[in-house]
Amino acid sequence: MRSSVKSCFMHSLRNARSAERCYRHAFNHNGKMTIYKRPYAAHKVHLRLHDDSNVIMGHTRMATQGNKLDNRNNHPFPGTVNGTHFALAHNGVLHNDVRLRKQISLPNTPVKTDSYIAVQLLEQQKSLDIQSISEMAELVEGSFVFTVLDDKNNIYFVKGDNPLALYHYETCGLYVYASTESILDCALTRLGILSIE
Repeated sequence: MRSSVKSCFMHSLRNARSAERCYRHAFNHNGKMTIYKRPYAAHKVHLRLHDDSNVIMGHTRMATQGNKLDNRNNHPFPGTVNGTHFALAHNGVLHNDVRLRKQISLPNTPVKTDSYIAVQLLEQQKSLDIQSISEMAELVEGSFVFTVLDDKNNIYFVKGDNPLALYHYETCGLYVYASTESILDCALTRLGILSIE
């Protein structure tokens, strides 16, 4: 990611405004997955990323289950599949998490969100790839977009019923995404990024 674009993007994240939602993010540094979560409103988060962090996965959460002040309930969630570390974020509501946990004999967890079942299902796989992520998505019922970032800077999206807008700025190698085009356009317009090519 070009440093000026990255700087502008980070400025935007620091200035995000949200009364109810909290911003969290995941990135890789020195080949290690880093997940930053604090129970603060998005506008109180101060991001410090390293030059080798080329992929940033962010999430603002509107809590439907689990206390948002307990960071175990906040996205992105960490996971590991056969030595590959990953972070997962989910937009939507899942309805069969309790049933799946019982059917597959998954361990109880202190995480009190429907979304965490996706991490548990992925951790049962032999590898982390689009096939295993798609298989996980086939098992869950409800609305979703899953975003998965692994420790090799691969980012995966699996879109169910929830909206997803993804833009690619080919000349600078920048991908940006959000729930809707209007959210993405608003943020990018504020940043002056819509016309970077």
